[in-house]
Order: sequence, then structure tokens, then C-alpha cells
Amino acid sequence: MVTAECEMGPEHGRQKGGSMWRNLSKYAPIFLLVALSGLIFLLRNIHTLENLKCHTVSTLYQFQSRIHSAFTQDGPQVLYHNHTYCGHLDQKPSPEYTLEERYLLDSIAWPEPPARSTLVPLRQTSDPVHSLFAILPTKEGREWHVGDQLEALIQMHDFQGRPKRYGGDFLLARLHSPDLGAGVAGQVLDHRNGFYSAVFPLLWEGSTLVEITLVHPSEAITVLRRLREERPDRVFFKSLFRSGFLSESTVCNMCLPPGQQPLCNFTDPHTGEPWYCYKPKLLSCDTRINHAKGGYQKHLISNKEALLFQSGVNIKVRVLASGTDRVTILPKKKDQKEAESSSMKPEPIKLIPPGYYFEGSWRPLGGVTMYQFNESSAITQCLMGKVINMYGDSTVRQWFEYLNAFVPDLKEFNLHSPKNVGPYLAVDSAHNILVKYRCHGPPIRFTTVSSSELRYIANELDGLPGGPDTVVVLSIWAHFSTFPVEVYIRRLRNIRQALVRLLDRAPGTLVVIRSANLQALDPEVSLYNSDWYSLQLDGVLRAMFKGLDVLLVDAWEMTLAHHLPHALHPPPAIVKNMIDLLLSYICPGKKTS
Repeated sequence: MVTAECEMGPEHGRQKGGSMWRNLSKYAPIFLLVALSGLIFLLRNIHTLENLKCHTVSTLYQFQSRIHSAFTQDGPQVLYHNHTYCGHLDQKPSPEYTLEERYLLDSIAWPEPPARSTLVPLRQTSDPVHSLFAILPTKEGREWHVGDQLEALIQMHDFQGRPKRYGGDFLLARLHSPDLGAGVAGQVLDHRNGFYSAVFPLLWEGSTLVEITLVHPSEAITVLRRLREERPDRVFFKSLFRSGFLSESTVCNMCLPPGQQPLCNFTDPHTGEPWYCYKPKLLSCDTRINHAKGGYQKHLISNKEALLFQSGVNIKVRVLASGTDRVTILPKKKDQKEAESSSMKPEPIKLIPPGYYFEGSWRPLGGVTMYQFNESSAITQCLMGKVINMYGDSTVRQWFEYLNAFVPDLKEFNLHSPKNVGPYLAVDSAHNILVKYRCHGPPIRFTTVSSSELRYIANELDGLPGGPDTVVVLSIWAHFSTFPVEVYIRRLRNIRQALVRLLDRAPGTLVVIRSANLQALDPEVSLYNSDWYSLQLDGVLRAMFKGLDVLLVDAWEMTLAHHLPHALHPPPAIVKNMIDLLLSYICPGKKTS
């Protein structure tokens, strides 16, 4: 047939060839799609070609990534919106722990607005401008003495000026005297009908101001609660996997949806703390080299919900007084003790805060003696022969940085650690002082932490010998605000068990826990790190370690009572008072000034 076709001449062959090409051109897109699909299939399964050299695999994989990115959407995959799954992942609590968890969750239960099928319009939500408070008179009239309690009644209104009929607003209360450098936090009681009471202990003489602040309206709390339970992925993490010339970054978190793609299981074998990453396409799970914050999910709430989070409107806005917001506190009555002992009428329970500020210095109550460590030599004398182990987030790293900067004899040893990540170590060999800091395990929102440096606090505590010259300082709260509370309970339970073991084998070990603190909020920060999240975690923290031989630095009260603006990392004046309290715990008998 070839000969016959040739004998017909070149012109006939060209006509026939052109006709064939026109027919084939109709199917060209189909052939191209099939070829591209085959190439993608080949590249997706390229790991089976074991004889390819590493640099060849890397080149093909980069090409695959470009093709793959054209057909897939960027960003992390959404997690399961199920708080039970995230809260109890890889762990079945015992009946005892289940009961404890229920008690802890009940202890931080927050009043909810009446059930509605639709979102409440902004005009019907709590408005600090239309709301007001009034200082209530005492039994003797409008006269207050040191040792009394002052009460203010708060009534919340909506943006139309109408009284609210239900509670759940997040309010802060403070009593302060700027001229005296004095301040104390008040206790807010929700009557669940639109009215709130703020109660303050009167601890110093002079003119004093009452300050009430709306942090979030109750309707915003409903949104924050939903985000906490349904969107634990709103802060996501990544890890880099590397082997030779080949590297890949995948999304990681405490809970990832199974079944979508293979997972690497990095659950800690000792504590059972879960952590997962999506498995790299070409590399094995044991090639992970680091951990890092991936980013923040955006567009978490609707436009209507966003109206509930407006700076200067309903995020940390003052509620004004209907009359005066100032009272004058008189000296303590001389016959107060006699009057109290002779009176048969029951008195209300006295509010005893952990402490208050006076002349800029924190004065703890409840039997703790506070000393001022104003000279570096006094700190050196206190810490002589001590090993200070600091574990946790950046708020306790701030303490390490303070000591390292204030005490010249402490020399930081260069561990070539990433800035603001650690681990850190400072030594004063002349006075036998060692101060260490290490961040807690995931979730930790630091830039990049080497996988080898990811340590869980419970495991670190189990490795300490302890003893009377050992101090343990813990701060763990800020990085758990985006997860269901059950996740935090599990982490604290593991730490508590390790502390019990440490104190059993070394009873003289001093353990100090730093609580959560208030911070600056804007519409975006509120969705991830709201003070309401911190308050909830702080309630769990205090209940979890109650009865254990540990001491507390109450950062919540110390930031609320102070006149300086709230900040995630409190300003030096507040940190100085925190360090003074820590050192007063370490050296209770060494008065310095």
C-alpha cells in the first residue's frame, strides 16, 4: 500500500495528509488533556521511581507543585468543626477525669443571651455609651472608710437607649487613685437581667475613682464561644520536612480531619498530647525539622457579626457614671472592730483581693510579705545557689529577659537560639546562679522552633531532680485561646501530674505559676486572643492547681489594677512588680528595702 500511495503522486498525498490533520486537530484538546492528566498522574506517583536521582526527583517535584497549585486552592484545609473531637483526640478520659472536666467547665459557664433564630441587630446589643453606673450609698449614707466595701450598680442599655433584659456582658471594674499610684480590681456580679454589681475593697485613704469598662457585649461573647468550639483551625501551623535536596512544608494542628490525606502522627508518647501534620507527598514523617506558626484564618464572621467587634464602639469602652464616679475614703473607724463584734446582723462576705497597688508598688494580701528588689545586688543575693527553670510562653520569657537585663552578673550563654524563641540560658558562675527558659510544646505560635527543641512541660518536669535550690516558673495560657477548653484542661492535667511527682520526690522545690493577663484588643485580635478567652482559661488554671503546693503570681489582677494600658506583654513597671513578688516567694526572709 505504501507503493500504491506513492504512485498516486505527491499532490494526492498532500491532500490526503491535510485532510487527516484537519480531522486530528478536532481532537487535539482531548489528546492534550489526556497527556497532561498522565503527566500529573506520573508526577503524583513519582516516589515509586526509586532509581531516579535525588536532584531529578526534586526538579520534577517542583514542576508537580506548580501544576498542582494551578488546580488547587491555597491555604490550610478546614478542620472538623467539632469540639469533642478536638478536645479528646487520642485520649479517653477516666470517669474521674470526666467528672473533673465537667466541674471545671461548669465553673467557667457564662450566661447566654435568650435563644434566637437570627443574629441580634447591633441596635439591640449592649452599648457602653447609653449604659451607666451609680455608686450606691452605705448604711451611713455617702461616707466610706478604709476597711469598708464600695458597691456600684451598673445598668446596661442598647444603642436605642433601652434597658437590656438579660446578662452575659463582659465587664471589668477598677478602683484607683492616680495621684497615689493606687489601684485595685473590683469583682463584677452578673444579675442576668441587665444589671451588674461591681464590688471594691477600700484599702487606702483619699479621693478615689470608680472605672467600669465593657470589654465585649453578651452578643459578641456568643460569637467568640462559637469560634472557640467550631473553628480551632483559625490559627494554623506548619512544619518543614527535609531530606537532601528535597523539602516540603505541610499544615499541622492538634486536630486534622482524617481520611482526606495521610497524616503524620506526632502524638507525645509520654503525655498523650496529640499533634498531627499532613504527610509530605515524597518524604517520610521522620524528616520533620521544625514547627512554626502558619498564619491566621480570615473571614471568620459575617458582616453583621463584625459590627459586634468595633474599636471605640463596643470593644473595651468605658461606661460612664450617672452621677459622680469619685468618692473620698476616710480613715478606718476606731470603733469598727467593736461595732462588728457587737452587731448580730450578718454582714456581707468581705471581698479579699490578691493585692493592690499603692505608690506604684504591688501589695499582696493574704499573708504574703512583699519586698522591693530595687538593686541588682539584692536580686543576686536572693538567687545565690539557685536554679530557676522557666517554662511556657513569651509572657514568662519576658521575666527571663528582665532578669538578664537587670542583673549584670547574669551572663546569657549563647545557644544560637532564634530570637524570641529560645531556649535561653543565663549564668552567674561567681554566685552559682542558673536561669533557664524553654517554650512549651505545640501549640506554640512562635516563628520557627526546631523539632528537637519542642518539649512538653510535663516531660521537662519529670527530668528535674528538684530540691530546695530549684525554682520552677510556669506560664501557659496565651497559645490555647483558639482551642476548646478541653484541650487546655488536658494540658494542665498532664502538668499537674508531673508537678505532683516532682513535689513527691523533692518536697522543697518551689513552684510558681503565672496567671493570664489582660491585653490590648482590636476587632481582629478579639477573634483569636480576646480577654474573654484568657479569663476562661484563667479560671481553669486556678481551679486545676488549687490545693497543690504551688504559688501564684496573679498577672490578671496586677494588669487590671494598674493604670497603664493593657498589653499582651505588660510594660516594665508591671513586670518589675511581678519579679519582686517572685523573688519574695523565693526569699521570704530576705528583706531588702
